[in-house]
Amino acid sequence: MSVEERIRAGRGGRAAAYLELTKPGITIFVAVTAVAGYLMAAIPTVDLATLLHLVVGITLGTAGSLALNQYLEREPDGVMLRTRGRPVPSGRVPPGHARTFGWLLIVAGTGHLWFWIGWLPALFTATAALLYDAVYTPLKLRSPLATPVGAVPGALPALIGWTAHAGTIDARGMALFGILFLWQLIHVLALGWNLRQDYARAGFQLIPPGSDRLISGLMVGNAVVLLPLSLLPSVLGMSGSVYLAGALVLGGGMLAVTVAFMLKPGKQRCGRVFLGSLLYHPLLLAAMVAGAL
Repeated sequence: MSVEERIRAGRGGRAAAYLELTKPGITIFVAVTAVAGYLMAAIPTVDLATLLHLVVGITLGTAGSLALNQYLEREPDGVMLRTRGRPVPSGRVPPGHARTFGWLLIVAGTGHLWFWIGWLPALFTATAALLYDAVYTPLKLRSPLATPVGAVPGALPALIGWTAHAGTIDARGMALFGILFLWQLIHVLALGWNLRQDYARAGFQLIPPGSDRLISGLMVGNAVVLLPLSLLPSVLGMSGSVYLAGALVLGGGMLAVTVAFMLKPGKQRCGRVFLGSLLYHPLLLAAMVAGAL
């Protein structure tokens, strides 16, 4: 970036730059997922103190993992048009500061969960950070296997929330994990295809090499499996008819937009898949919690 661009980017101040390191939108998204996982395990015996400690711990841990990711990806971020204005490549936050900041938040979040809730949510939080930063981040430069690997920490917040109440993993918790794992695959494939030129500039390999038909076929395949899997919470007695109806509508919609993209690949149709995935996640969780009340 030019000096003028750095000045414009830095107008928000140092505090704003450090906040940006944590990717607040994604951090909130993760916290909401963990809260939904907790509520599904706890309803009707919700403990507000535990819920508060869960939010604090998962927010700190996630924010730290995302900050550390920006430190690790500072060089490719500086190449991509979409990310070159981020705090580290733009020079607003020194790389060493970003690394220390990320580690402190991860340790604080994991420690908070361990002390106030239990070792299992803390372990899953640490595992999510490890997979995201130590496995997924470097793998993005080497293999499209990074996408399914990255879907694991993307789905773990549901188990973090579930185990915060249940203290153990069972079929119901794994159903939540599986739903979010498949959702994440569709979401990242759509993002990777739409931004494939920018990602290629940085050397990222989030989508497999090959034809548009292959990539769209993967989206459709995941959507086909996601639809029946998303019905499991109702089958397992976790949520009622409200959720069942919502899951059918949302799963059908997700399948429809992926099929439309497969029939005629294009940026607009892929954008609909990406937007559909952004809507699917919170709406499905909301229907799930509402159906459990």
